Amino acid sequence: MNDPFAGLAAGYNSSGGTLRRVVRHELVDRGLTEHLPGPPARIVDVGGGAGQQSIRLVRKGYEVTILDPSREMLDEARRRLASEDEHVRRRVRLVEGTGELASEVLRGETFDAVLCHGVLMYLEDARPMIRALSTLVRPGDIVSVLTKNASSLAMRPALEARYRDALSALKTDRDRGRLGVITRGDTVEGLSEAFAEAGLTVEHWYGVRVFADHLGDSMPGEDLPKILELEWVAGKREPYRSVARLIHVVGRKKPV
Repeated sequence: MNDPFAGLAAGYNSSGGTLRRVVRHELVDRGLTEHLPGPPARIVDVGGGAGQQSIRLVRKGYEVTILDPSREMLDEARRRLASEDEHVRRRVRLVEGTGELASEVLRGETFDAVLCHGVLMYLEDARPMIRALSTLVRPGDIVSVLTKNASSLAMRPALEARYRDALSALKTDRDRGRLGVITRGDTVEGLSEAFAEAGLTVEHWYGVRVFADHLGDSMPGEDLPKILELEWVAGKREPYRSVARLIHVVGRKKPV
């Protein structure tokens, strides 16, 4: 089977400083803070790539396993970790492998929380991955998913005056992202059904990048704290969260 992530590492790692990227990671970090158990809980970041999200958690005292199919991404994670203190580095484990086979690759280990951020949009069907994520946590533990919002695909092209593209986006669940790859979106309703099939209940969901997604390749400025607060508040309420570029869904495994 072809690796859907092949060739993406260079583009992803080279675009890390934009306002869009900063807003994404800051808002997801805030959302996780609302739901994760306290450190030193054990977390596995499935498709965690270069550790942009999970290294933040390691600094807070969590024990994190980054599982990713891309050796390039894991090499980038090693480079990032090289600049961290030794007590941070020793709480991170890097494992090469696919999310769908995570339980096998990790030899049946279970964790206090599992993250899967920015992965589902590269898969034709989210359900097998969500089932795999569920096997990694015990009853009562957390699964966190971040993916593209299929309900808002027309927003970006419309606000960039690409009206023909926006009309087309109203009829599909996929579009071409900033990395030049066509990826698929999910809906909260569809993810809720997939979670339920995997023995998970949705605890809460957030919209991510309601406004900042439409600011092109802007870089963070002095107004970043105000932008983050606006995005955080808007991403928790309607109608704003429903038109965010990304959706952050947090579920909990049902008791046996």
